Amino acid sequence: MTLNSLTDSPIVAFTILLTVIFTIPPIFERLRLPGLVGLLVAGVVLGQNGLKLLNSDSETINLLSDIGKIYLMFVAGLEIDLEQFRKTKNRSIGFGILTFLVPLIAGIAVGRLFNFSWNTAVLIGSLLASHTLLAYPIVSRLGVVTNEAVTVTIGATIFTDTGALLVLAICVGIHGGQFSALSLATLLGGLAIYSAVVLFGFDWAGKEFFRRSGDEQSNQFLFILLALFLASVGAQVIGIEKIVGAFLAGLAVNDVLGRSPVKEKIEFIGSVLFIPCFFVDMGLLIDIPAFIRTLSSVWLTVVIVVALIGSKFIAAFLAKLLYRYNTAELLTMWSLSLPQVAATLAAALVAYQTVNPAGERLINEGVLNSVIVLMLVTAIMGPIITARFASALQLSQTDFETDSLTTWWESSETQLVEQKQYPFTVVVPIYNPQTQRYLIEMAALLASHESGRIVPLAITRAHIQMDNPQLVTALDHSQQRLSLAREISQEFDVEVSPANRIDDDIALAISRTSREQNASLIVMGWSQTTGLRARLFGNVIDSVFWSSHCPVAVTRLLSSPKTIKRILVPVGDLTRQTIGALRFAQILADVNQAEVVLLHVCDRKSPPMRVEKFVSQLSEIASKSQLQVNTNIQTIRGDDVARVVIREAEAFDLAVLRSVRYRTAGGLAVSEVTTQMIQELKCSIVVLGEPHS
Repeated sequence: MTLNSLTDSPIVAFTILLTVIFTIPPIFERLRLPGLVGLLVAGVVLGQNGLKLLNSDSETINLLSDIGKIYLMFVAGLEIDLEQFRKTKNRSIGFGILTFLVPLIAGIAVGRLFNFSWNTAVLIGSLLASHTLLAYPIVSRLGVVTNEAVTVTIGATIFTDTGALLVLAICVGIHGGQFSALSLATLLGGLAIYSAVVLFGFDWAGKEFFRRSGDEQSNQFLFILLALFLASVGAQVIGIEKIVGAFLAGLAVNDVLGRSPVKEKIEFIGSVLFIPCFFVDMGLLIDIPAFIRTLSSVWLTVVIVVALIGSKFIAAFLAKLLYRYNTAELLTMWSLSLPQVAATLAAALVAYQTVNPAGERLINEGVLNSVIVLMLVTAIMGPIITARFASALQLSQTDFETDSLTTWWESSETQLVEQKQYPFTVVVPIYNPQTQRYLIEMAALLASHESGRIVPLAITRAHIQMDNPQLVTALDHSQQRLSLAREISQEFDVEVSPANRIDDDIALAISRTSREQNASLIVMGWSQTTGLRARLFGNVIDSVFWSSHCPVAVTRLLSSPKTIKRILVPVGDLTRQTIGALRFAQILADVNQAEVVLLHVCDRKSPPMRVEKFVSQLSEIASKSQLQVNTNIQTIRGDDVARVVIREAEAFDLAVLRSVRYRTAGGLAVSEVTTQMIQELKCSIVVLGEPHS
């Protein structure tokens, strides 16, 4: 069998793609370059201008790339935070109009300058008008997501992406020929009706299905996938591009999915398989020799990049004047709206593949190459500028006093009355007799401090027949564990209410019991389900975080909680999750007469005044507690937060962390600082998660 015939095999092509996706992105990320850049480079190397191992015209590549393209837009719709948009709706729309129209006009001017038709020029403008929130993980890590300028920029994404896709649909229709005012009106009318059906119909159908299907995650997963492809097919039926339908489907099921485990699975499948295939295919289309030979293409690329950077800055500057933002907010809005990835690349590929009856493409190879260069430049430039200037943003004043996560430790008069009716309750799921003692001790220490009670919970997997001998044996073992839990609790003179439950789903059994018992806190042991299996099928911890009504403390205790004398709490921002972690540490410290150290790892370039202000606010929050706990604040400058925390934690008995996931809009990268710390910390750990986290 020859090499050419071997590479034409769909299985061989798919194997090569998987190898590239598995090996290339980590290498580029070690070089501090986005992994998607590596996928593009791999496409160039393996394509017809390189090793000729992959062919962009093959059915396998086309299928996977098409799925990746609509998946990219679907996830972009999913990742738009509708709650944030609603909070600053008017200003988000205002900035959305500015950051859409100014680049649109600039793109049209560039198109006409290089003698493209009006239709192509408008299409080029629409490619510049959208943006991808590639730097969202940075503002999240810096704790400035609640700053109004950041919230407005996030909210503007829904306007720019929708507008860009609508312009694409019209331009593709016009390029098809035989286009009149009547056909334009028909297209717009059909698009309006179709959008309403998808946005409201899929939202209603999704909520109904999720309500009726309960915890059937596999069926829910399939329902969401079906919604994605139905919307894409529906878009093609009415004569518009399928990525428009995919984006609308993402917006439609956004509220349905929330932060559920199903959403994790949907995004995971896309980000590890289909979306990378799309980027590899984009690389296959790049003809570097032709690009270099054509000087006009080089100039076109330069002008497009300059036009995008300049027009996005002008839009942010106008927003600064309009809403009276400061310079740091201006530069952050500009840098957040710079990256051109999801909608830009998907729309560019659609335009390149759109051919009219005369055989002319909507955009030529030069424009496509320019857009890819634009993506590379902005994907690197945007996050760098965000990291530099977002650290100078002012922190918004959050009303922590009214937040349920940060007030459950307080003992106001109102709460003292409520405690008589609903005492402070800690639910402790127990399974492993070897770790059970430390878990019960932790729960008992917290409950005794709050004059509450603990509910040791033993869960037995259900059988079809309730008289099954295996079920009887399992129930006996559960009773033995509960008896041991009662004995341990008596050492702390705390009220104990053991619960034995038969259930098919461990996570839901924990969440339902905690709701029935009106729990104030759930204290769990560590789950060993990590990596690929956890991503695909989820684990108990993820599901409890999602379904629980109260805070959840996941523990890995290496020694008795009674011996804890030094507690470390890494503090990156002043969100309610951080304050909850601080209060948890202070309660435990109050019981053991221990010391709490709040460690703030700040960026090396953070202005000293900002660091001082942060420390001042943190000190004020720490001192608000009614507990007389020795609480100190330590600041260290460093670029690798996880590494600094791991090093400093060597001198502590316990580290209290938050469960936080940072991801980009488009699902292109996930950075979990907490995960690295969990894997490498040598002391005991408590990871505190809020409900629905």
